[in-house]
Amino acid sequence: MTTAVYPGSFNPPTIGHLEIIRSAIEHLSLSRIDLAISEVALGKENVKAPSIGDRIQVIQASVAGISGAQVVRTSKQLIADIAEGYDVVILGADKWAQLQDLAFYKDEEHMQDCLRRLPRLAVAPRNNIPVPEEILLNVSDEISPISSSGVRQGKFEWMTDEAKKYGQANSFWGFN
Repeated sequence: MTTAVYPGSFNPPTIGHLEIIRSAIEHLSLSRIDLAISEVALGKENVKAPSIGDRIQVIQASVAGISGAQVVRTSKQLIADIAEGYDVVILGADKWAQLQDLAFYKDEEHMQDCLRRLPRLAVAPRNNIPVPEEILLNVSDEISPISSSGVRQGKFEWMTDEAKKYGQANSFWGFN
């Protein structure tokens, strides 16, 4: 039984997130993938709306048709802490680059300790950020630019259908 964690804020969930989940399940022979939502996401401490409860509800609806995908809530912030106990951690290339950014750690020693504790990595390509071939997750090239930030800037076609419906009904993510 191989388990993976895919940490993120998923604010909102996108069709890119779903492709990454499906690809990870298929190519890594996962029995389970947990989408881990931090109660206070590292570097995103000022996000107030939608609430974590709203986001969890939308993410659960978005992955409901994907066998083995589930949503978990965590108080942990660092990926090394979130990934503890899993066989694989799934990341976008932008998050993979942040793993090596000292700004997210107490000091160099803390960063190196966290990097050593990580399980196997599977990294989805993103916006031409270089990723070593041995950790690259096989996904279609079309999802590389897709991001939740882009959705919040008006790229509504990148949202999952469930997120779009929820956003429209509750005036989230740029819907008024």
